[in-house]
Amino acid sequence: MKSTLSREQVLALAEHIENAELNARDVSKVTDDYPEMNLADAYDVQWAIRQSKEARGSKIVGLKMGMTSWTKLAQMGLKAPVYGFLADHFSVADGGVVDCSKLNHSKIDAQIGFVTKSPIHGPGCHIGQVLAATDFVIPVLGVNSSRYENLKFDLISEVAENASTTHFIIGGQMAGFAELDLRTLGVVMEKNGEVVALGAGAAVLGHPAVSVVMLANLLAERGEHIPAGSFIMTGGITAAVPVMPGDNITVRYQGLGSVSVRFARLKEQTGHAAVAGNDLVAVLPT
Repeated sequence: MKSTLSREQVLALAEHIENAELNARDVSKVTDDYPEMNLADAYDVQWAIRQSKEARGSKIVGLKMGMTSWTKLAQMGLKAPVYGFLADHFSVADGGVVDCSKLNHSKIDAQIGFVTKSPIHGPGCHIGQVLAATDFVIPVLGVNSSRYENLKFDLISEVAENASTTHFIIGGQMAGFAELDLRTLGVVMEKNGEVVALGAGAAVLGHPAVSVVMLANLLAERGEHIPAGSFIMTGGITAAVPVMPGDNITVRYQGLGSVSVRFARLKEQTGHAAVAGNDLVAVLPT
């Protein structure tokens, strides 16, 4: 698919969207002003945001997949999911706090994270390559927060804003494939002590590893690949559950322990939210 936007338009949109993220400010969906935009344009904008963060010192530690249900793909007329990037400062410690003053329209879901020990290349990637290249899997929660007014957006606008990615929380226990059947692995999400969502790994394209296969093939379209040591969120096992200040979330994974996080509106300190520190270094291999 060929891009329709100029480089100047891409950079202007990237700045506009990232400013909305950094200031927790709602904006209209980008296709209102650029109705001719396609998915190639949306990824151009997303990659420009990524490059902007890297230029300011952020480290990109992984990738996140979205639209990882066959039903959702059929509804959207897509052949593959969509993806976003994960920066180091998106990470919140297990049991930590997410500052709601920096978020809009927040939801959380339960996922399986893959950590790679060797690179994965497309096109033509298959599940055997993914399994051979994976070091371990681990529970992860994904927090999404759209910056679009009244949650009115389309797929292209969502991809452009990095698939609504805001935070992720790694916890529980690491495990290898020999120890688990990811298709039948059960998950229970509790909000404030009440069960609000259930799921199993097969909700992600029949097997979460298929999500990584599709990611490698999508990246190959841009001449990119999945590097060794990458952390990949494979998509929601549970439905995305709305959260607000005061909510406590705990997710229990069959055979993998649990992950928890609290949502609160925190005071800013010298221009930075007082959120829990980044524990990603303790999780990913060096």
